Amino acid sequence: MSLTESSAHDIAKAGSLASRRLAVLSEIDRNEALTALHNALSKNKSSILEANSRDVEIATCAAESGNLSHSVLKRLDLSRPGKYDDMLQGILSVRDLKDPIGNVTLRTLVDDGLILERVSCPIGVLLIIFEARPEVIANIAALAIKSGNSAILKGGKESTQTFVTISKVISEAISNTKVPESSVQLVVTRDVVASLLAQDRLIDLVIPRGSNDLVRYVKDNTKIPVLGHADGICSAYLHSDADADIAIKVVVDSKTDYPAACNSLESLLVHQDCLETIFPKIAEALFMKGVCLRCDAPAKAALSETLPTIPDGLLLDATDADYDTEFLDLILAVKTIASTSQPSAAIEEAVDHINSHSSGHTDIILTASKQAADMFMNSIDSAGVFWNASTRFADGMRYGFGTEVGISTNKIHTRGPVGLDGLTIYKYMLRGEGHTAGDYHEGAGGKRWKHESLPVHKDS
Repeated sequence: MSLTESSAHDIAKAGSLASRRLAVLSEIDRNEALTALHNALSKNKSSILEANSRDVEIATCAAESGNLSHSVLKRLDLSRPGKYDDMLQGILSVRDLKDPIGNVTLRTLVDDGLILERVSCPIGVLLIIFEARPEVIANIAALAIKSGNSAILKGGKESTQTFVTISKVISEAISNTKVPESSVQLVVTRDVVASLLAQDRLIDLVIPRGSNDLVRYVKDNTKIPVLGHADGICSAYLHSDADADIAIKVVVDSKTDYPAACNSLESLLVHQDCLETIFPKIAEALFMKGVCLRCDAPAKAALSETLPTIPDGLLLDATDADYDTEFLDLILAVKTIASTSQPSAAIEEAVDHINSHSSGHTDIILTASKQAADMFMNSIDSAGVFWNASTRFADGMRYGFGTEVGISTNKIHTRGPVGLDGLTIYKYMLRGEGHTAGDYHEGAGGKRWKHESLPVHKDS
């Protein structure tokens, strides 16, 4: 990794050259670089956390004065229990995954001596723009190296000291391997983002990680393809036959495990038949965690009638805007789904609401019925759809991807947590023996296509 203040064009050019060298390195060479990266970050943990503490101290003052959101502050702190160790483990998990480069996914005998293959390959140069989240440097460095891509990283000012310290550690580690040092570049030059977004001839993909404003700014100011998501408005639908114990566990975890995360639950849809049975039990468990419920009239009335006491300030009226809001806090919007003699009609109403208000991230259903779950999961238009499981599972590490470069709500190339496979594309390779297209035609002397499927395997 190089810490650079070069011009945007020079940065992108260096990344392009590095990507070509990195793409042809052996898996052994790339894995050795990841081992070196892990060991260096482990050895220098104390100095990195010391730098991070200085960033956190400054950010805490900003949050207290109202100039920085508390959710950003939480994301910034690397000393949170398990966070640093998870970052280190993520590197090893990526290293130990199957090599994503060179996999043959299609093999066709076009004609005798003429074989077509579709082979996985790196995307090229990635530009990752992020706010806070200092662990992003290690995550992306590992994913980029393993997938054969070069990465240009531009972090937010909130964690500058952490970024600089980590970058120096990684730079030294990489310099002793066969991976080009400019394979991962950390940009510190101020106001360089706009210039980097203009490098569409050298940069292949932009991945913004941060606020909605950041994502929208990137999408509005570049011709480079953008992979990412703005809001993380995740919803849960509590169906009439839901198991109370399962529903309580899943909803509480989805909302309170880490409220500042993009996969935290923001809306709860409650079937009318559950308003005075399961829902009050869920509400009590959420109130104990300090969650404020913003309810529509039926849900609020049900809690007022069934619960003997409700903590002050934790039961409020919902507004229409609440169902379109990513709170990133201990706040949950609640909406009632009307009861009907046809269970499918209630599911359709829940699906319509979610598809109208969801950001396409992750949505869940709580039900004992496989039929109801299948209907919901097939109808929801989101990157992740779960049955009786927490929204917090929408994560690269928990999916077994090692770690992730971000979450995509796009409908092209890749969707959901973006791991190694999401950072590769493919190319078609055709091997012949002097074949010419003009030989294939109708009539006398014309040759015929065979187009026979062949077994596929790596290094075919």
